[in-house]
Amino acid sequence: MSQSRPVHEQDVVALAMQLIARPSVTPLDEGCQTLMAERLGAAGFNIEPMVFEDTTNMWARRGSQSPVFCFAGHTDVVPTGDLNRWHTPPFEPTLIDDYLFGRGAADMKGSLAAMLVATERFVAEHPDHKGSIAFLITSDEEGPFINGTTRVIDTLEARNEKITWALVGEPSSTHKLGDVVKNGRRGSLTGKLTVNGIQGHVAYPHLADNPIHKAAPALAELAQMHWDKGNEFFPPTSFQIANINAGAGASNVIPGSLEVMFNFRYSTEVTAELLIQRVLGILDAHGLDYDLDWTFNGLPFLTGEGPLLDATRDAIREVTGSETDPQTSGGTSDGRFIAPTGAQVLELGPVNASIHKVNECVRVEDLELLAKCYQGILERLLC
Repeated sequence: MSQSRPVHEQDVVALAMQLIARPSVTPLDEGCQTLMAERLGAAGFNIEPMVFEDTTNMWARRGSQSPVFCFAGHTDVVPTGDLNRWHTPPFEPTLIDDYLFGRGAADMKGSLAAMLVATERFVAEHPDHKGSIAFLITSDEEGPFINGTTRVIDTLEARNEKITWALVGEPSSTHKLGDVVKNGRRGSLTGKLTVNGIQGHVAYPHLADNPIHKAAPALAELAQMHWDKGNEFFPPTSFQIANINAGAGASNVIPGSLEVMFNFRYSTEVTAELLIQRVLGILDAHGLDYDLDWTFNGLPFLTGEGPLLDATRDAIREVTGSETDPQTSGGTSDGRFIAPTGAQVLELGPVNASIHKVNECVRVEDLELLAKCYQGILERLLC
């Protein structure tokens, strides 16, 4: 590590490197939370491990009063992909030209390091801060999300332990740190459609029933449907077919069934129940014999004007000199499990250009700037 780098910056980078060195591919944690817990415990946090099935979670809290400010994040990372395409080993954090390379550098071990160091600095300067600071950390955000944040929230709700403000460390920035924060996300609903037909020889179509031919007009109607117009916060609801599968593997066989996987990313203008009703209406109108299974991935949520967004905007402006743009675009995050409890939820993290790619990286300077932003938010809300 460069000896010219300030000591306070080394704090964030050194911790990020320790976390990246642990190959915590979903649902593995590989000791990341233990490392974080040791430092949080030294800062006066009560540490509560929550292990559900194959997933390691941690709820850490300093203080017993409201309001509760919660840093939320995940220690798990996606698989590395082709190792031959990495310039450096993905779990050997490497500094090159002022960038830190390694799986999880941007998504989201860099954020975790910035959160923890920002909290340590804040607590050292404000040991008698008002309210509480909490960490909700999981090892199952990149995977099936069954035993992670959602289970922790269920536990907290059962004992009426409420989060006031949650800041999720997902890589929200687009071109420079803090230019975008996510103040909401679209809902996600997945459908697995099976259209039933009768298998037969292509030369005798009158003895078969081709499910592809029968389903095609209905699928075309679904793809062309305008579900809503969106609103000032959300784009219009999107319907996308992700996969179609049929056939017996031969060119002279009419298939007996067709499977279609599709997904809605929907705005607050509609509900999952309304979308399901409209899909069923279209399929029924086309006279299809079908089975349809639904997977509900999360509600849309929005955090409007208020203390959390104001504090975040002000902190980013002070640290970077730039304004931030609240957006609801992109995929889902664990914020969707926290928002229904009534908490205000925002996402602020590094530039997302390299996430889930080979040679994932984050600018070293951005890690220190991010820690300063996080500390500035704490100061505005808990001082």
